[in-house]
Amino acid sequence: MTRTCNRQQWRKITLACATAVLAVGCTSNEPASPKPPTTPAATTVTPEPSEKPADPAETAKKEAIVTYLSHWKEVEKRYADKTGKAGDLKRYAAAAALAQVEQDSKNMREKKVLLLGAVTVGNPVAVSADINRKIPNVIISSCLDISRWRALDADTQKPIDLPKERLLRYVIKTTVEKWPEGWRVIRDEPQDKKC
Repeated sequence: MTRTCNRQQWRKITLACATAVLAVGCTSNEPASPKPPTTPAATTVTPEPSEKPADPAETAKKEAIVTYLSHWKEVEKRYADKTGKAGDLKRYAAAAALAQVEQDSKNMREKKVLLLGAVTVGNPVAVSADINRKIPNVIISSCLDISRWRALDADTQKPIDLPKERLLRYVIKTTVEKWPEGWRVIRDEPQDKKC
């Protein structure tokens, strides 16, 4: 945009008021441009206080419960499989807990029994966490509900009658340890107590 001012006008203009050239009587062949937008004042962003670091014991409890619930999903798969190979038990169980599921599965195959349906793990609560041991562990108490499991003959798929006096909902105490590969259920102990 070309602005024309006479020499006298230019001499009066100083560097300090260069931005006021349009207001002191200069003429232009072009219409005046609108005032440039002003930049808003810089806002200071105060970082929010960082969250407290998670309590390691509480984190351990949560992770152990997740592992425990996943373990029972794998047990369901194993007990429902005619070959006794389904489920990724070693991902969630080790030691006595793994051996017990493997043995139960073998016994059921020998008797040609399948267990179909879902197990419900009710109200799993981490009652203790010892994370300062060489192998950290968490003890979980829950109510195991096996009332929806149906026993079937593996060949005929016909229902098998089970003892009526057996507990269908009972308290179970579980020990979960943190191994190098992750958390593992190592012991499941039914407490012979209704829940």
